[in-house]
Amino acid sequence: MTRRWLITGCSSGLGLALATAVAGAGDEVVATTRRPGALAALAAAHPGRVTEAVVDVRDAGQCRAAVDLAVERLGGVDVLVNNAGNGLFGAVEEVTDEELREQLEVLVVGPWRLARQVLPLMRAQGGGHIVNVSSLAGRMAFPGLAAYTAGKYALEGMSQALAAEARPFGIRVTVLEPGGFSTRYGTSLVEAATRIPAYADAVDPMMVQLRGMEHNGELNRPEDFAAQVLRAVAAEAVPLRLPVGEDAFGFLAFEQTAAAQELAAAREFARAAVPGPRP
Repeated sequence: MTRRWLITGCSSGLGLALATAVAGAGDEVVATTRRPGALAALAAAHPGRVTEAVVDVRDAGQCRAAVDLAVERLGGVDVLVNNAGNGLFGAVEEVTDEELREQLEVLVVGPWRLARQVLPLMRAQGGGHIVNVSSLAGRMAFPGLAAYTAGKYALEGMSQALAAEARPFGIRVTVLEPGGFSTRYGTSLVEAATRIPAYADAVDPMMVQLRGMEHNGELNRPEDFAAQVLRAVAAEAVPLRLPVGEDAFGFLAFEQTAAAQELAAAREFARAAVPGPRP
């Protein structure tokens, strides 16, 4: 069975690896990039299987055009992968309203828009699969990544609601939660325009760690991410949330333990506020 994919953010990293794997598996893909011609080599390597579309997910018209192109060239969309993203680094006090809106436009509004645009197609064809690429930051917070974390938490909340809404139409939803991958995420991270020295000790170590991701041979490989996505799409059943990378499972297991401890402490605090029986 040949699947028709629409994948955003394919210039490099996870998106490029996935588009390459999809085409290599014999499927057809509209792969988006913000840089015209960035996918020429990929398209040349897989004639007739890869169509490049120039899309900034903040632009509603470009998103609509990409969906229309998929319908024109492929006849529809079986799998939408909302992968495009960027990162804003800054403590809460450092991030301005405008910077926050820009981050949420990319991480939440763009994926929501594209999901809304492909859902009528998927309902009409009796099924489909929407894959939203989240992060460990979609379930746990990291200093300096408050805006990014807010966006990924929102994406996961939207995905959970969408999964329930779309299930009756045969449409599946999967949230991918990658661990550490050797990509340009850290080097392309944008710092808030205003930095406050008082927060340096709290956030700077995280920045150093993120900046070193691209050439860290100990991290997961984008090709492994791509293979897992293809497995998830081909599987008859897959969990709503799917961590990717063994380190992701370790981090999330730690987070679940911490969350359970916090809930227990909150319960004890609440019980202490209830007056006992009077004599």
